[in-house]
Amino acid sequence: MGDGGDSQPRDTMRERADESSWKLWVLMEANRWAVTGALLVGVFAALVVVGVLDPSPLQRSVAQSDPTETLFQAFVTAIITGVTLVVTLNQLVLSQELGPVGDQRDRMEGAMAFREDVEQTLDSPVSPPEPSAFLQALIDETCSRANDLADAVSDSDDPEFRAAVENYVDALEENANEVSDELDEAEFGSYDLLSAVLDFNYSWKIFVARRLHNEHGDALTDDAAAAFDDLEEVLGFFGPAREHFKTLYFQWELVDLSRAMLYSAVPALVVAASMIVYYDAKALPGATLGISNDILITSFAATVAVVPFMLLLSFILRIATVAKRTLSIGPFVLRNVDRSDELDFE
Repeated sequence: MGDGGDSQPRDTMRERADESSWKLWVLMEANRWAVTGALLVGVFAALVVVGVLDPSPLQRSVAQSDPTETLFQAFVTAIITGVTLVVTLNQLVLSQELGPVGDQRDRMEGAMAFREDVEQTLDSPVSPPEPSAFLQALIDETCSRANDLADAVSDSDDPEFRAAVENYVDALEENANEVSDELDEAEFGSYDLLSAVLDFNYSWKIFVARRLHNEHGDALTDDAAAAFDDLEEVLGFFGPAREHFKTLYFQWELVDLSRAMLYSAVPALVVAASMIVYYDAKALPGATLGISNDILITSFAATVAVVPFMLLLSFILRIATVAKRTLSIGPFVLRNVDRSDELDFE
């Protein structure tokens, strides 16, 4: 979409990313349980393949040095360490919620002050309580004020300026409508809400609005200047709102991760301990589907033992990817963007 001479970065997170679309889908969009399951299947398959290709049968290795016992002793230690990590994660999340009454009151006052500022901007007696509806109201207001801007500059004597504003407003309106539709069915706690708001490229929209405003400030009518100010104001509210809900989503995800790791740690620990105390590869003769039973049992037990780690990996991959792509707040674009001209700050 045109925006008045700048080579605009694409609106959606997937289109702005340097990675391939399938990689970004796995890192961010895919269900975390499905990713964990795929990783576990890969681990099991890899262990079975290695066991089949190993020129030294597992039973012979067990008779000489018992590598299975050594492996699962390490798993027991790792699982217990993982539980400790879960406690640390919960402390990290809870540290944001615990505090004296004065701190809690400051948090409450800050949240109420922000909502009141947004309500004044929306000219609404009360802003929506649900995160999706709150963000949707901001986006719809942004779209409305962008249209007001287009109307305000429609009488400008500069045709290039009018065209630049029209292109900017058209691109903003198209992006806003798409994100607003995505937010209709988004529910907090799922990644759908965060995925939708990440597709609203508000940082670039603030930059372009300020550039057009400052470059043509002397020639703007009072109505046009006020329209620019109004649009920049509502775009400025979107950044803090997105960051707030992103933080809450991270806390939600960390709580889910902690609970999942604790649930999976118990069977993983039981399996690992059983492989140390009771397992005897020599007691499992025969084969299934042409694969030695001792290889299948050992591979399956090792896969169960790494379930907590795979859960940690799949959840943290999404959190880290989102955090990296949303490091900046406001009109700062951390990607390389080609622009046809530079602002003159002299």
